[in-house]
Order: sequence, then C-alpha cells, then structure tokens
Amino acid sequence: MPLVSPRIVISSTVGVVIQLALTILAWGNWSSFFEHPARVWLVIGSFLLLIVAWFTGTSGVSRGVAHSSASKTILYGFGVVILAVVLIPPYCDRRAISVIDGDALRYFGLFLFFAGSILRLAAVFALGHRFSGLVAIQPDHQLKTDGLYRYIRHPSYTGLLLSMIGYTLFFRSAIGLILCVLLLLLLVSRMNDEEQFLETHFGAEYRNYRLSTRRLIPFVY
Repeated sequence: MPLVSPRIVISSTVGVVIQLALTILAWGNWSSFFEHPARVWLVIGSFLLLIVAWFTGTSGVSRGVAHSSASKTILYGFGVVILAVVLIPPYCDRRAISVIDGDALRYFGLFLFFAGSILRLAAVFALGHRFSGLVAIQPDHQLKTDGLYRYIRHPSYTGLLLSMIGYTLFFRSAIGLILCVLLLLLLVSRMNDEEQFLETHFGAEYRNYRLSTRRLIPFVY
C-alpha cells in the first residue's frame, strides 16, 4: 500500500474544501469572515490537519470482508447532523441569533476543535487500514487494544464529538450545542451497533476488552 493513497487525498481534500466553503457561505460574506484572526486560524488549521490526514492509510468507507449493514444508515444520519452543525452556527453567529457572548469562548472552541481533530486523527493512525467509515472487518483484521484503545474503545468518536462541540463554541451557537446532543445520540447508536458486530466477530476477546474499558471518556463512560 502506498504511503499516500490518491483516493484518500482526493476524497479528504474535497471534503474539507466543501466544509469550509459551506461554512463561509453560511456566514454570508467572504471578506468579513476573514476579518477575525480566529476564523483565519480555523481555515489554516483545517488545511494543516488535512495534510496530516493524507498519511493515515485508512480504508475510506471500505466494506472489508464483512460489515454491518446498519452502520451505513447511521452514517447517513451523521451526514445530516454534521451538515447542520457546519451551516447553522456560522449563520447564527454573524446574525447574532441565539449566540453566547464572549470572544474567549470563540478561542476555547477553536482549541477544542483542534484538540478533537488531533485525537481523531491519532485514533485513525493507530488503526490504519482497519479504519473505515463503515463498521467493517478488514483483511487480516486484529483487535486493537493498546495505545489510545487501552483506555477507551472509541477514541475517534470522542475526537469527533469534541471537535464538533469546539466548532459550535467557536461560532458561539446555543443551537449548535443542541445539534451536538443529537450527534451524541447517533454516536451511541453507532457504538451499540459496532460493539455488537465486533463481539460477534471476535467473541470472548472483545467481551473481555469491553469489560475492562470505557466507551468515550476514561473512567467515566
């Protein structure tokens, strides 16, 4: 497998460009969007994270040798909620609709966005070709129980939720926080499906792993 997959480069780049374009479109004015340094860093940081993502070696949305059919439906739900998170907070921020005042909150949100994104990328790097947008078993798939996965079973989901909360706080959106609750509910549904699927495949090995770890937050949940 090449160090950088052209398919991953193209798909991830298109995804980030669309996300940023929709964010600016929802904001409503290109020039004023870049007037605030925090928004400039949001764009710069997103492209830096994109470059790192090129080297993760993931399987994209591969079905592998076996996959959960339910995971595809849940993936559509993710798409709808994340699209809403991308569009609604910047739209409301510029128009002062249900916003939480304070520029410090914006920078805190920026920090959470990057921290969550880095955590998600670290989890993807740890899985490599075993990581897929679908709940799937890849060829020569072995259960990952060390590194980040020694403490929580779904660090990539922790990173995704943290980054979306950060994005919402970056645009100071109270409505966006409600959307993050919906995202959490979808993640719980995804984790239920994934854990049942992995236990069916790995049996006692996964049951023992599940009993000794937490889902999203070490020692908590």
